[in-house]
Amino acid sequence: MLSVVDCIDFLISPPNGPTVFDGQAETVVREVTFSDVVIDSREAQPGSLFVALPGEQVDGHQFVAEALANGAAGALIHEDVELNPQPAVVDVRRTLAPTLLANLGGPVLLRVEDTLEALQRIAAGWRARFPVRAIGVTGSIGKTTTKETVAAVLGQRYDTLKSEGNLNNEIGLPLTLLRLRPRHERAVLEMGMYSLGEIAELAAIARPHIGVVTNIGPVHLGRLGSLEAIANAKAELVEALPADGTAILNADAPLVTAMAERTEADVFTYGLDPGANLWADEIDSLGLDGISFRLHHGDEKLHVKVPMLGRHSVHTTLAAAAVGLADNLTWQEVLDGLQEPRGHLRLVVVAGINGSTILDDTYNAGPESTLAALNLLADLNGRTIAVLGDMLELGALEAEGHEKVGVRVATVVDRLITVGDLGRTMGEAALKAGMPSDHVRFAAHNAEAIEYLRETLQPDDTVLVKGSRALQMEEIVAAIASSGESPSGESPSGESPIG
Repeated sequence: MLSVVDCIDFLISPPNGPTVFDGQAETVVREVTFSDVVIDSREAQPGSLFVALPGEQVDGHQFVAEALANGAAGALIHEDVELNPQPAVVDVRRTLAPTLLANLGGPVLLRVEDTLEALQRIAAGWRARFPVRAIGVTGSIGKTTTKETVAAVLGQRYDTLKSEGNLNNEIGLPLTLLRLRPRHERAVLEMGMYSLGEIAELAAIARPHIGVVTNIGPVHLGRLGSLEAIANAKAELVEALPADGTAILNADAPLVTAMAERTEADVFTYGLDPGANLWADEIDSLGLDGISFRLHHGDEKLHVKVPMLGRHSVHTTLAAAAVGLADNLTWQEVLDGLQEPRGHLRLVVVAGINGSTILDDTYNAGPESTLAALNLLADLNGRTIAVLGDMLELGALEAEGHEKVGVRVATVVDRLITVGDLGRTMGEAALKAGMPSDHVRFAAHNAEAIEYLRETLQPDDTVLVKGSRALQMEEIVAAIASSGESPSGESPSGESPIG
């Protein structure tokens, strides 16, 4: 268990250096241990360490009392907090006397310069204590699905820790690492970013041995300005790999394959290109029953069927298989793992009203992921309806991205409903591409789209619902699901970093 002494050692001791305390004080203080680390006071339980992080809307320091009332054994703070009764306060910014620490009892407040930096340093120190092999996953789209699939594959042999949900940033990744226990043999960590340098910082904490880069696309292009800048940010993962590590790169993405020159690690490529180390052909989409294809690895050829949706899922499958092969798993272990991750995919099949079927892909949206979802619709029978909302943060490619999607809609979808101002751009592009005017509906907001769908959905209709997180289009899924609730399992709060 993480202890008070552990936290202080990680914060003020040199890396891999000796403890700052004598044995007697350390023995006494180690009785103050933490069962877990939380940033939400409502999640605090007996034994938790609560980290008081400042936020745009609220400051965690306002909830220290609530966390302690829920049983937290301590809190990280960088501001003075007045409580009644007042817990012991250890100022980690100053020289610590072992005799002071030996007298600790009950809840303890650790006063630091910056709670986020302290959380990261503690996580880095905790991770360094374990010989676990870490696998980092990044890319413009597909990070979470790839992370889940990689974890399912590695889990066939190893006790595997993985990032939960979208815990992929400067807060989420440390929280994941602090869940490491001696039993863990592998850790699969999703890595997102908002700007240059952030993945390098995450990698310094996580110390990955294998790095996967899925692709480079214009998702959130407005933040970094160019695809090249996004590629530079994502390349920080492969640059951080050790010489005996492995960079898993998408051979079908030129900006990704170019990263081979930026790492000392071995390079393993995957894709549809026969020049890749692992590649696939004879791809057949089975609609909602999954996909089948043939794998090639050296002289080996395997026919594979997996329960993942859409042709684009072949790349996810290949990336996960590549990690398994790089980590010396057998083909049987790899193939067994590929059968598991369906329940964790972003796109979820939901029973809809009036006998319809909903493809809930409301987690987020960019041109590439939207085109991939539309390609899945093209493989299905019956009437297909796309409900598409604004794709945000595309920067200079905003108009081009929406128009490209609109043109594709005209060739694969029977009906289109757009939501938002940018969604209108998609609808107008679909009309220009030849889609009948009575097959396109422009909705200003979710409620208008819901009203139209409730009036028009028929048995055997398949409805794709997709848009950026800010539009909260999960409301549409919830309103037209036969149960009245969205089972997507995704939290509607907070947008994930570039992903």
